[in-house]
Amino acid sequence: MSFFISPAYAEGAAPGGMDPSMFNLVFLVGFGLIFYFFMWRPQAKRAKDHKTLLSGLSKGDEVITAGGILGKVIRLNDDYVVLEVSGDTELTFQKTHVSAALPKGTIKEI
Repeated sequence: MSFFISPAYAEGAAPGGMDPSMFNLVFLVGFGLIFYFFMWRPQAKRAKDHKTLLSGLSKGDEVITAGGILGKVIRLNDDYVVLEVSGDTELTFQKTHVSAALPKGTIKEI
């Protein structure tokens, strides 16, 4: 049946059409921008904020660790922080595991 119908071939690209290589370039640039604004930039901001938090720690600050332990800073050095969590109980953590500083007076009866 196909021998009765002659094949139709396109003359050329439609006028005003986008070149496929240009479309791929625009798509790649768009994907790069989405990656930058939704993933890399917020992560860099969080890392900068955390670094600022760790550099600003001092004795007497009340903090929460990544594991959810609340405590008051009693000693700290470049790598470690010692927290008083209850009465005479002291726990030593790596400084990087401190996730947030709490307002003064948050922890009662330590």
